[in-house]
Amino acid sequence: MQLEGIDHVALAVRDVERSAQWYVEVLGFERRYGGMWNGIPTFIGKGATAIALFPIRDRDSRPAARAVEIGMLHLAFRADRKNFLIAQNELKGRGIKFEFQDHEISHSIYFRDPDGHELEITTYELK
Repeated sequence: MQLEGIDHVALAVRDVERSAQWYVEVLGFERRYGGMWNGIPTFIGKGATAIALFPIRDRDSRPAARAVEIGMLHLAFRADRKNFLIAQNELKGRGIKFEFQDHEISHSIYFRDPDGHELEITTYELK
């Protein structure tokens, strides 16, 4: 598989709106995908770099929204559609289980590294 790079970093924060505003004001990020998902997550970005801000959640939450303290939720890599499908086949071939999610603007698969860190491969090429 050939990945294009890191798509976004997902962060658990105490106050999503306060954090989004800080990144906009202090670092010059812009808000992205306004009006999606009732604001959770809130995406902010600058150039090809994005951050997905999630509120702190408990361990029973879905994979893309799980955190019990402030920290990184998952590391997301971007791929084109062809390599997104290749990645799924390669993971299956290695016996690595993953979960598919349709985010309306993108498709993602989530899986874990040997230490339990959650990784994501996402594509914005839906067809």
